[in-house]
Amino acid sequence: MAISVVNPPVVRTHVPGREKGPDGSMQTAQRGIEQRRNLGKIRREDVFRLVGAVAGAIGMTSWLFTQVTPFHGGLPFVLIAYVLFLGMFVVLISFDDDRVTIKDRVMAVIIHSAAVVLLLALVVVVVFTLGRGSEAFLHWNFWVQDLALAGPLDPLTVGGMAHAALGTLYMISISLAISIPLALLTAVCMSEFPSPFTRMVRTVTEAMTALPSIVCGLFIYATYILLLGFDKSGFAASLAVTIMILPIITRSADVVLRLVPQTLKEAALATGASRWRTVWHVVLPTSRSGLMTAIVLGTARGIGETSPVLLTAGYTTFFNLNPFSGPMVSLPFATFTLVKSPEPTQIARGFGAAAVLMVLVFLLFMIGRIIGGNGAGVLTPRQLARTRHASRRDLARLEGRFGAPSSARQGAEVNRV
Repeated sequence: MAISVVNPPVVRTHVPGREKGPDGSMQTAQRGIEQRRNLGKIRREDVFRLVGAVAGAIGMTSWLFTQVTPFHGGLPFVLIAYVLFLGMFVVLISFDDDRVTIKDRVMAVIIHSAAVVLLLALVVVVVFTLGRGSEAFLHWNFWVQDLALAGPLDPLTVGGMAHAALGTLYMISISLAISIPLALLTAVCMSEFPSPFTRMVRTVTEAMTALPSIVCGLFIYATYILLLGFDKSGFAASLAVTIMILPIITRSADVVLRLVPQTLKEAALATGASRWRTVWHVVLPTSRSGLMTAIVLGTARGIGETSPVLLTAGYTTFFNLNPFSGPMVSLPFATFTLVKSPEPTQIARGFGAAAVLMVLVFLLFMIGRIIGGNGAGVLTPRQLARTRHASRRDLARLEGRFGAPSSARQGAEVNRV
């Protein structure tokens, strides 16, 4: 019996970088192979280029200001130097890198420059306020007394801003107590129960986000004070602040709730949970950190407003523990009133009130972040320990109900296998 051998087919492959020469032999192509670029790494050459571009821009701008252009002042110098810096930086990069790397480096420089400018602006505002207000808040009486016995000509050792700080806490607490439940319920309704009505509510909410604060104060002044006949009080100011921060919290909370994965909701509904139990036990806990951020944004907008308080709360120099009767002042309104005085002591008290406001906002933000906790799926050590304990308890309950093989039986079964 003859066995025929069939030659296997020849598979010709093309090797990148290898070409067939005139004599039929394979020769290496002369074109270069593209190398992988690491755009996120800062090399030593990048630092040299930055330093060289900065030095060249400063030197060129100094020459222009002294010899060519009639410009004067610090702001034109900085702007022209920055434009020249970008141009020189692009020229230095183009010697070694391609167009993609040039775009990446230039955009990185622009973004980092904007971040530095914003950080410097924040530092200047904070340092300037603390420096001007240190003359007042370094005295102990500033934190525990009011201005009932302090006149414009009295020294800084008399009087304080405790009444304004207390009024601010009263107003923002009442505003948050009213706005948080309403905002969260509205956000849940818009995100979980879509309908033509909720679309209209979303449109109105987005429009009210840019509502001027003076309009909120005028509305409460016209309705609560003039129409209903109530006096100016801290509660009236709280109502004005509530109208102002309600759409902000609602819109931010709506965005956060719509980011919850749909699979989590479907898993909860598949277990037999109702829609409201899914919202309460799945949607809200998952987005807790984002909801706390929305509340913090609303608090930051309302705690520093002056116009609504100016029209609805009045001004006082003494403690008022009743927010429903009598005028009540806040820290922004006290700052606005005191810095207009020609007396240096009153101006120092005004900047001291602004410093106290910054400290109060910082403390409220810290409390909000602590309450908000980590993001979705990120557990703290205490939450991890609580989860492990709950798992052990559930395991013991299941073993007690269905029974579990003893360790001796498990060992015998293992040996038998």
